[in-house]
Amino acid sequence: MRIVIDSYDAVIAGGGAAGLSAALLLGRARRRVLVIDDGAPRNQSAAHMHGVLGLENVPPAELLERGRREAASFGVEFIDGHVAEVTDAASGPGLTIHTAEGPTVHARAFLLATGVSDALPDIPGLAERWGTTVAHCPFCHGWEVRDQPVGVLATSPFATHQVEMLRSIAGPITLFADGEHAPTEGERQQLEAAGVRVVDAPITELLGEAPQLRGVRTADGAEVELAALFLLPAARPNEDCVAGLELARAESPMGSLLAVDQQGRTSHPRIWAAGNVVLPPANVPMCVGAGAMAGPAIHGTLAHEDLTAAAH
Repeated sequence: MRIVIDSYDAVIAGGGAAGLSAALLLGRARRRVLVIDDGAPRNQSAAHMHGVLGLENVPPAELLERGRREAASFGVEFIDGHVAEVTDAASGPGLTIHTAEGPTVHARAFLLATGVSDALPDIPGLAERWGTTVAHCPFCHGWEVRDQPVGVLATSPFATHQVEMLRSIAGPITLFADGEHAPTEGERQQLEAAGVRVVDAPITELLGEAPQLRGVRTADGAEVELAALFLLPAARPNEDCVAGLELARAESPMGSLLAVDQQGRTSHPRIWAAGNVVLPPANVPMCVGAGAMAGPAIHGTLAHEDLTAAAH
């Protein structure tokens, strides 16, 4: 959509679940809103969403299409692109939003809802199965492989927890424990006592015709039959556009993330962040909820500012 004005109440970077949720509520509050989106949501490789109340088995693209249409009906504008940098306005209150494609707009508030980039292990056959038979979430993908053999690749400190979460759904379970996130000796004994097989040899190849999975081959030449492989990839928040503002950070088991309050507000009074960019494990409903918190919070801040200005 063509930009008809160059100044907005709020600019939102990211048109996924969090960004669209905030945009919808801000539009309903009659705020001038621009969403800048690159059209590459984190779950774009998944054919269907699961565990989303009222939208079970709906394709992710359909949710975003509906969300855009609903937000647009309340005057929210959209452009395709990337936010390259956010800076404080040179004069007066507000922010300047610089896009990688050229346009620069002014905003009174900014919401970062750009998600994360997942760094997948470099194993032949893994990337083309991501979001189908290779996944991270037991709730999103576990039911589809119920009672079938599955594996967990220990790519994070939460590998043993993934095994725990899958035991009531799938089975048997094999934990591939090569690397720095291998279970402790105590965890290993507990897992094996519960019937979980622990394999120390690294996975060298995924087997079968993608996106289906027949099993994996390990470095010692062994093959393990699997219907799915679960792992938590390293998730890098897409936050470069606000790096120059030196926003406060919070250290967590998932790494260093932007620090936000319960409504998504960062240490900058005009910048909010919501969704996977500040909570990488969040699923679609959680991201929708985060946007539903941030949108009204932005409106409330601007409403108070408007009332104060009107009184002078």
